[in-house]
Amino acid sequence: MMLPDLYLMRHGQTRWNAVGRLQGILDSPLTPLGVQQAHRQARLLKGIGGICLSSPQGRAVQTAAIAFQGRDWSVEPRLSEIGIGIFAGGQVVDLRKRYPQIFTGDALDWYDRCPKGEGLDALRARCTKFLDGIDQTTIIITHGVTLAMLLSVATGTRLANIGQNHMQQGCIYRLSSGTIDQLV
Repeated sequence: MMLPDLYLMRHGQTRWNAVGRLQGILDSPLTPLGVQQAHRQARLLKGIGGICLSSPQGRAVQTAAIAFQGRDWSVEPRLSEIGIGIFAGGQVVDLRKRYPQIFTGDALDWYDRCPKGEGLDALRARCTKFLDGIDQTTIIITHGVTLAMLLSVATGTRLANIGQNHMQQGCIYRLSSGTIDQLV
């Protein structure tokens, strides 16, 4: 997939991230560390131009308000986090004990097995449709699994090979000419 440069960010740490609680479509506010991470992203963005887009979910919007300081930006629903059905709001450690058969395989495979969840194929289709409409440098604030899927689709790389290496908070991942690098 030939794309203009993309700058992808995960929202800052939230209260639920800090305690291992899954959010999916639910939300919790940024922690003080999450606010610091968003300010770091703002500093890293200095001198980088492009259209700015954010997931509509509160934690991404809160991050965007800080990271996109003084820039025009808009909300893009296709950048929402993957729906995780009945797992939303659950503690990861508890869910792993209760549903061990779901948490098998590659690190992100369980997202495909969440009861009443969106599933990875649906997320891939949503991300593909979004990327098909990108025609200029774009700066994106989204969520961990959605960010990994965007990179997977854009590079033609298996999701498991993108995985959690590119889901850190407070970072910016640049995708340029099919290569992913992290701005520091």
